Amino acid sequence: MSILKGAAVIGQSGGPTSVINASAYGCIKTALENENITKVYGMCNGIKGLLNDKLMIMDEEDPAELALMRTTPSSALGSCRYKLKDPDLEPADYERILEIFKKYNIRYFFYNGGNDSMDTCNKVSKFMLKNGYECRVMGIPKTIDNDLTGTDHCPGYASAAKYIATSLMEIYHDARVYDTGMITVVEIMGRNAGWLTAAASLACAKGQGPDLIYCPENDFDIYEFMAKVKKIYAENGKCIVAVSEGIHDKNGKYISEYGNDLSNAVDGFGHAQLGGLASFLAHEIKNATGAKVRGIELSLLQRCAAHCASLTDINESFNAGKTAVEKAIEGVTDKMVGFTRTYVDGKYVCKYDLFDLTIVANTEKKIPADWFNASKDGMNEKFVEYALPLIQGETDLPKEDGLPKFVKLKKVIAK
Repeated sequence: MSILKGAAVIGQSGGPTSVINASAYGCIKTALENENITKVYGMCNGIKGLLNDKLMIMDEEDPAELALMRTTPSSALGSCRYKLKDPDLEPADYERILEIFKKYNIRYFFYNGGNDSMDTCNKVSKFMLKNGYECRVMGIPKTIDNDLTGTDHCPGYASAAKYIATSLMEIYHDARVYDTGMITVVEIMGRNAGWLTAAASLACAKGQGPDLIYCPENDFDIYEFMAKVKKIYAENGKCIVAVSEGIHDKNGKYISEYGNDLSNAVDGFGHAQLGGLASFLAHEIKNATGAKVRGIELSLLQRCAAHCASLTDINESFNAGKTAVEKAIEGVTDKMVGFTRTYVDGKYVCKYDLFDLTIVANTEKKIPADWFNASKDGMNEKFVEYALPLIQGETDLPKEDGLPKFVKLKKVIAK
């Protein structure tokens, strides 16, 4: 093992989760405690903070306050949606990153995020290698979408899944309190992969979930859908539907675009901005049935529900950050830390493995086809067996005056 001494920098990118800070804390704490890392910096708002020479000195933070990151949701260091371009075509950003690395003697680069963040890691790693600057680059995964290739699951997914399953169980009871009929449509995040929406089936496994579940892995036929809703409502006087925001018809058109021109609305990475699906379907159902219909969009609530976080998710997320630093110190670079599922004496155990950034970057993992039921409007026991171990354990979220006690960083900026 070659010893590399120098500073470390960590950034967070993309959408927040309940546990992205747990991963960052695992990375920061481990780096601060390692003798080979001379200084630990945090990027203000991800890679944009690095490009703007705006770095927080994590060594200046109070250790007790830093520890609160473990149970604080969202991105304590600040996030961004900034896609680095091809370094061979537009190298300016990479040259700037190299300049900043040299200024602070940064030899360890950790980036905490989803698909696009792993792409950033991959590009930075390849550029440093090409330019002969020794810097160990490690990706730390996060995404509630659970769509990163290689890893069994992603930090953040389990807590969001637990919130969704819990919320659907609560909605189930709320929707049955009156003796009058009601149809409820719940819109859940998920553009191209339906892992989050599938989590509603955990509520079904307890007998208190939606009647229908639709994910973007399968084409959506609005006429077939309407017929099923009418049938269930006629039989039960109630109907609950869980739908991914990204469900689409056989031509690939998002259902949320029906009646609305959202084709020009995109985010920083060029992805279509979705939303309004529950309202659209609720409107169509009401016109078709005359029933009382509610459209519910969980929106941001599902991704930062720290009060409902899975302890398994918190611990695994912390260990992902910790493992990234430990492996980088050992000489590993150009990898993402990921999870491998094992069973010991019939009980779920998570192993921490490494995956090539080239494979992970910009590749989406979707739900296996045989995890859906035959009619593609729900999940089967294979999904439940997969997801149930991940949501186990309750958060030990500290509270003050009955409210969560979240981290407040000093954010001392390096000069």
